[in-house]
Amino acid sequence: MSFKLLCTDIDGTLLNADRELAPETIAEFKRIKDECDIILASSRMPQAMTHLQAEVGIRQSPLIAYNGGLVLDGDTILSSTEVGFNEVKKIAELSTNTEIHVSIYNNDEWFVPAMDYWANREANNTKVTPKLQSLEDTLALYEQTNKGAHKVMCMGPAEEIAVMYDELIATLNDDLHVYKSKDTYLEIASKKISKKSAIATLLEHKYRKLNWGDVIAFGDNYNDMEMLEAAGMGVAVGNARDEVKAVVNDVTATNKEHGVALSIIKHFSK
Repeated sequence: MSFKLLCTDIDGTLLNADRELAPETIAEFKRIKDECDIILASSRMPQAMTHLQAEVGIRQSPLIAYNGGLVLDGDTILSSTEVGFNEVKKIAELSTNTEIHVSIYNNDEWFVPAMDYWANREANNTKVTPKLQSLEDTLALYEQTNKGAHKVMCMGPAEEIAVMYDELIATLNDDLHVYKSKDTYLEIASKKISKKSAIATLLEHKYRKLNWGDVIAFGDNYNDMEMLEAAGMGVAVGNARDEVKAVVNDVTATNKEHGVALSIIKHFSK
């Protein structure tokens, strides 16, 4: 096998229409995992990724959570980059008098102000139950403990999300990576990190004998592009954005057609 490190996005790339690992994907991961370490790289929190690791027997592998904001090797934190408290507070203030739901994440903590449509949807998708606490109480806790957020996720009506996006770009663009994963979803993290920077951290601290040429990576969206361009083999799934397909080495089938599994069959000899 020519690749020693497989890094893959989760939502829209790895999971099928039911947001689960297809049997074909599980089988291919199990086939190659002893020869090629498999790294999940996602905007998700760690707890929303470990059950997927368990399904394919790679719980010992490192994790890239929050689009690179948190890199874990077991219980060891290799890298942690937070959105500062003042920025978290600003985001919360912008949601005042709107229908926007604000979720605040730090490591495996997920605080929601209400178990509304948005919180229930995310809990169902990620198989994680959040902690119910008002935004005011969460901000007070973070200020008291001098803590920031690995991610802030704002969900709500598309027109209100668009207004918040424009305001954040106008005021905090130098510090924050503000990313619309959908018209109704706004994901906010530090601008200092990316999935590419997280893989670089792993190559520096965990896989010192490997380089980018040993990496095969899979993705579908804008936040995957740097990782895909840097990898020795960048692969876009068939449902990826056109801009993503334009920068990769190969395009496979869609996530609903278990494209990652088909690409593994293509690039890893049996």
